Amino acid sequence: MSKRTKGILLLILSAFFFACMNMFVKLSGDELPVFQKVFFRNAMAAVIAFIVLLKNKMPLRPSVKGSMPYLILRTVFGLAGVVCNYYALETLVLSDASILNKMSPFFAVLFSFIFIHERPRLYQWLILGGALFGALFVIKPSFANAAFIPALVGFMGGVFAGAAYGCVRKLGLMGEKNPYIVFFFSTASTLIVTPIAIAGYVPMTALQWIYLLSAGVSAALAQFSITAAYTCAPAKEISVYDFSQIIFASLMSLIVFQQVPDVWSIIGYVIIIGMAILNYLLSNRRGRDNL
Repeated sequence: MSKRTKGILLLILSAFFFACMNMFVKLSGDELPVFQKVFFRNAMAAVIAFIVLLKNKMPLRPSVKGSMPYLILRTVFGLAGVVCNYYALETLVLSDASILNKMSPFFAVLFSFIFIHERPRLYQWLILGGALFGALFVIKPSFANAAFIPALVGFMGGVFAGAAYGCVRKLGLMGEKNPYIVFFFSTASTLIVTPIAIAGYVPMTALQWIYLLSAGVSAALAQFSITAAYTCAPAKEISVYDFSQIIFASLMSLIVFQQVPDVWSIIGYVIIIGMAILNYLLSNRRGRDNL
């Protein structure tokens, strides 16, 4: 299996777990503060990453000289993206929040170019644009009814997430270990949000505990998957597959929230999957495997 193929599969897996995370966060209720939800997400990921490091007898420090600046940037961008995404999830309707967060693959390509000078080909920009076009059919965002500030925050969440993934790609090329990248981000971000979460803590029911713990586990699995994906292949070659989260989210909405997709959504599914297949075929044709 080529590194690009492995990266694609890992990215699709991460999209599934991120969709699960958003579903559990949504189920936990809007009455819980954003930073309380963020704390559970990152704390669970930190614990799981810590266990993985110990199990594999890996050091709790950077293994590559010069990686610390990018670890810090990944933490800053990643935490900002999570906070913005969670705010959008509870403030906007789910469809609007989802489409705004799906700006991240575009910015992953942009920041990969900034950090490591991976220049996308024209067809890759066009395919990414086609995937976003398909996402619009699925999401059908009603921006006319969305508040300006929540929509802007959701958009910035996509920008920050893309910047974070660009840092992940840089760290992977430098040789930093995937578990440590996840551990550093999760631990540092947990320490940052803990005082805020404690100050605004709202008591939770047993079901809310289950939902947030499940969201944390899903986030951890998603983080490991997406970190491994962007260390396997350039963002310009695989980031389009992150749009598969829209399909997973739509299926979960159907099963959990009884929201039936319409004809426009089905058209969107076809476009997104078509763009993913086209990107894969063209990349193979140009012989751009990272063996």
